[in-house]
Amino acid sequence: MEIKNVAIIGAGAMGSGIAQVSAIAGYSVTLTDVSASQLDKAKRFVEGGLGKLVQKGKLTAEEAASSLSRIKTSDSFGESVSDADLVIEAVFENLELKQKIFRDLEKYCKPAAVLGSNTSALPITEIASVMKSGSRVIGIHFMNPVPLMRGVEIIRGQLTSDETVAATTAYVKRIGKEPIIAIDYAGFIVSRLLDVLMNETIKMIQEGNRPEDIDRAMELCAGHPMGPCKLLDLVGAEIAMHGMETMMRDLGEYYRPHPLLKKRVLAGLLGKKTGQGFYKYE
Repeated sequence: MEIKNVAIIGAGAMGSGIAQVSAIAGYSVTLTDVSASQLDKAKRFVEGGLGKLVQKGKLTAEEAASSLSRIKTSDSFGESVSDADLVIEAVFENLELKQKIFRDLEKYCKPAAVLGSNTSALPITEIASVMKSGSRVIGIHFMNPVPLMRGVEIIRGQLTSDETVAATTAYVKRIGKEPIIAIDYAGFIVSRLLDVLMNETIKMIQEGNRPEDIDRAMELCAGHPMGPCKLLDLVGAEIAMHGMETMMRDLGEYYRPHPLLKKRVLAGLLGKKTGQGFYKYE
């Protein structure tokens, strides 16, 4: 399973970041989305990211231009994945949508293609359950922001083959990331721990604690590089809520999202993506 061509489904912040690091590593990348405007936004995002790396001296201008040339965009699902050796689904956390995508991938992809999901909480075995064969399905959970965060969770489903795990691990290492094997339960390692922390943070805010005080306490007293309120704004309140709901469904009431978290999601206070969460953003 040698990976040369990578197709990414979903051109949001995660998909754009995955495209950037894959192209820098030398892979040919096709970034796919149903929205032409989102694809344009993603291309500008990657251009900006590569430009910052040039400014910091981590890439030459020639290397940045070469990386950008390896990324093409498409709004045609079937065409974009037909020649892919690795497909990474990076759409929002909706089980039915992800299952539909993986059913389509089984129709359009090469038989040997590795099919990965960037889900942050949904079990890989459940995503793969709609397919005839789950041996090539695997979780590849990148962290946000993708270009900066070193760790990537690799989640093996019940039917994932050794070859799929080996090919995925090699890909993660080649893009300069550290692979971390996580067991296929809702939330895996990172989301299971962080979502509980962020849910508890919501409770503390309802009790009267200020977001800036919580963040300063965890940064200065616990050594966290980013406080939980800032982290929740970065991740997105709706992502944390969906993760908690998935874990509650599979693991019990302990993981029930706090009512205030749900209210903030309904109010559109999602964080950086909407311009306001616990803090305001331009």
